[in-house]
Amino acid sequence: MSTVQTAPASDPSLVYPSPLKEFWQAFAHNKGAVGGLLFIALIIFCALFAPWVAPHDPSEQFRDFLLPPPVWLQGGNAQFLLGTDEVGRDMLSRLMHGARLSLLIALSSVVISLVPGLVLGLLAGFSPNRLGPVIMRLMDIMLALPSLLLAVAIVAVLGPGLMNTVIAIAVVSLPSYVRLTRAAVMSELNRDYVTASRLAGAGTLRLMFVTVLPNCMAPLIVQATLSFSSAILDAAALGFLGLGVQPPTPEWGTMLASARDYIERAWWVVSLPGLTILLSVLAINLVGDGLRDALDPKLKSAA
Repeated sequence: MSTVQTAPASDPSLVYPSPLKEFWQAFAHNKGAVGGLLFIALIIFCALFAPWVAPHDPSEQFRDFLLPPPVWLQGGNAQFLLGTDEVGRDMLSRLMHGARLSLLIALSSVVISLVPGLVLGLLAGFSPNRLGPVIMRLMDIMLALPSLLLAVAIVAVLGPGLMNTVIAIAVVSLPSYVRLTRAAVMSELNRDYVTASRLAGAGTLRLMFVTVLPNCMAPLIVQATLSFSSAILDAAALGFLGLGVQPPTPEWGTMLASARDYIERAWWVVSLPGLTILLSVLAINLVGDGLRDALDPKLKSAA
């Protein structure tokens, strides 16, 4: 009795490639974005596990070791790999603990500005004749003010501190999300799938949050990534001006402010926090470029 052999079924992954795999391949094509992602992963690791991986308590003062240089310079001490500051606190430990606050401020401000930005942008896009002009004129007024000056004014009214710094940076970032969301919504409203949803009886809220918003998320994800780096810079600027996180709490901008008088005799006290801010912002911007290339279909097709 002969048996009929059937051809093996084709692998569905060969016919329908995984979207996640496609995204990673497009993202990994940008070597700078991969390098930035690795550096961000290192910063996040240090921030999350700072109490365990930091060699010293960030507030502990070693009075016998004031301003020794990093270990690779003459006069360095192996006990303090990156040296100490003007009161004998370990620089490496303060940078690690400072990453916790800087990332926390950036993440909180992005979330606080992203959510109302999405809602206001959707309202402006779905109501171009009533709510839209009012919302957009308000955003134009906010954009007419320098962002750092607006943040300083908000913190000056609310008072210095961690939470007020987050609120100030979130308010400053709000107009970019509103304008970007409105532009994305306006480009999607005339698409066939939106018309089909309207004919099917979908309500306004369903059209906003279920039908249109998911198709507008790609540019918003990129904007949120870039706003993350801007939030780190704004938090450092407010800390440097004495309006952000208050000493002796370790924060990169506050560390810069307290060490600026020692820039000539102990360059590492100023250079190391500044270099950490520079590399972190650069890494986040590189990741944002990689996300833009991976999420934009036009750029992927051009590649």
